[in-house]
Amino acid sequence: MKTIPDYNTTILVDQSPKEVFDAINNVRGWWSQNIEGGTQNLNDEFNYKYKDVHHTKMKLIEVVPEQKVVWLVTDNYFNFITDQNEWKGTKIIFEISKKDNQTQMHFTHEGLTPAYECYQICFDAWTDYIQNSLRNLITNGKGTPNPKE
Repeated sequence: MKTIPDYNTTILVDQSPKEVFDAINNVRGWWSQNIEGGTQNLNDEFNYKYKDVHHTKMKLIEVVPEQKVVWLVTDNYFNFITDQNEWKGTKIIFEISKKDNQTQMHFTHEGLTPAYECYQICFDAWTDYIQNSLRNLITNGKGTPNPKE
C-alpha cells in the first residue's frame, strides 16, 4: 500500500540553528502581520487571518529550542473549499538540524495531502512562505509576510 505524502519542503542556510528557530517563531515576520496571540512558547495559541479568504487557529504543541516547533491546527476556514475540516487536526512541523556546515530546516504540513481540495493552493502558498519569505527572514532579516489589514 502506497502512503500519500504530506506536503513538505526543506531549506538549507548558513545561519545557526538558533537563528532559524528564532525566525520560525517570528511568525509575523514571515507569514503574516495579521497574527493575534503568542507564537513562541509551548501551549501558545494564535490566530491567522487573510482577508475573508483564510482564518486559522494554531496551538504550539511542541517547542524544542533550536530543534523543533510543532503547531496543531485547532480551527480553520477557507472561503474556496467545500469541506471546512480539511486542515483541522493537522500539524505544521518545523525540524531544525545541522547538515555539514549549514542549518537545515525541514517543513512538513502533516495531513495536507493531494486528496485535499485546497492542496494546490496550499502547496503554492506554503512553498512561497517557506522557500522565500522564511528563508529571507533567516538569511537577511527581512521576510515578506502578508501585510497588516
